[in-house]
Amino acid sequence: MFSSKEQLDKKTGEYGIGRFNYLQSLVTEYQDTDSDESKQQVLANLANFAYDPINYGHFQVLNIVDLFLDALDEPDQKLVEYAIGGLCNCCLDKKIKQQILQHDGVKLVTSCLSRPNEETVLSAITTLMYLTTPESKKEITSLPVVECMLRFSEANNKRLGNLAKVFLQDYCSPSQVDAAKQIQQQLSVQRQSTEDT
Repeated sequence: MFSSKEQLDKKTGEYGIGRFNYLQSLVTEYQDTDSDESKQQVLANLANFAYDPINYGHFQVLNIVDLFLDALDEPDQKLVEYAIGGLCNCCLDKKIKQQILQHDGVKLVTSCLSRPNEETVLSAITTLMYLTTPESKKEITSLPVVECMLRFSEANNKRLGNLAKVFLQDYCSPSQVDAAKQIQQQLSVQRQSTEDT
């Protein structure tokens, strides 16, 4: 549930640590720890705070969005899952969306589509939808992404299949989908001819 600044002040009391200081302590812990488990826990907490717009000003001052973006390159699958989840939770905010787009975010988020973790892939697709603007649409609906969504749309996993179908229907033109289908057909023919030889 969303909070107001007054509600947060009431919860933390006159001498409470305060939301900004708490978020700052999480960022510091993330940067200082060598423990993968601690990093995962901190990033999961930050991703949860990304639900509430009252925190977005703090996110910008503390560079939490950049922290999420940096974590997308991590080999640890849990860190990537929490980072993309955090981005997904806050990227509808106009300032945060612009920050993500300006920091090569589409490319970083798109790279999550090939991750093995289902939650990571679902969050990546949703984040791409949320990041779509007239300026970013061309990159978000590039041929490799559309072809990837076509493959996902045929997945046995209903959540993944349905989300990919929404992406194709709502964000891609029929000509983009046709071009991706042609690529798939060409690849299928190439695979078949390789198997036959």
